[in-house]
Amino acid sequence: MSRFIFAVCFALLLAACERAPTLPRLSPHDIIVAFGDSLTHGTGASEATAYPAVLATLTGRTVINAGVPGDTTSSGLQRLPEVLAEYKPRLVLLCLGGNDMLKRQSAASTENNLRLLVQTIRASGANVVLIGVPEPKLFGGAPDFYTRVAKDMKLPLERDAFNDVLKDNRLKSDPIHANAAGYRQVAERLAAFLKEAGAL
Repeated sequence: MSRFIFAVCFALLLAACERAPTLPRLSPHDIIVAFGDSLTHGTGASEATAYPAVLATLTGRTVINAGVPGDTTSSGLQRLPEVLAEYKPRLVLLCLGGNDMLKRQSAASTENNLRLLVQTIRASGANVVLIGVPEPKLFGGAPDFYTRVAKDMKLPLERDAFNDVLKDNRLKSDPIHANAAGYRQVAERLAAFLKEAGAL
């Protein structure tokens, strides 16, 4: 019996260690920046139904939509310092990589740029949540480099929210963008994720 109890406790300990890293609790006045490309901008829906706007309503926090359609990890690196300086966020939701894949840029380059983006955000004093983007192909799923970056840099990773939405034609406006219902589902998933990670 004692061996069984030990095994259960050991399994629970392992499970706890494998959970996403926790985030500091956000105050009501802390700013969240959603930094990304057209998926963050809300292409396929209105500004009011893009995921950052819905997330702001769900969380009661200010969420800045810093999504630029067509942005790659490389162009994101160029504009990130200005965004951080302007808004001074406590938390950045980083969702880039889709356009790198569409333009067939190397996975190694995208991964390296994601690491540099995370380092730049952390150097500003903000925390980071990494959001995975599915590969633009049938049964895509987010590439493994998102998991590697999150693990190596001890980041919370929301790997599946966009993947689940973009597999459902009812939640899409076109093959690579969500519609209003899809962005709402992403926002709901992120709100639950932030709550579980301790930010809310």
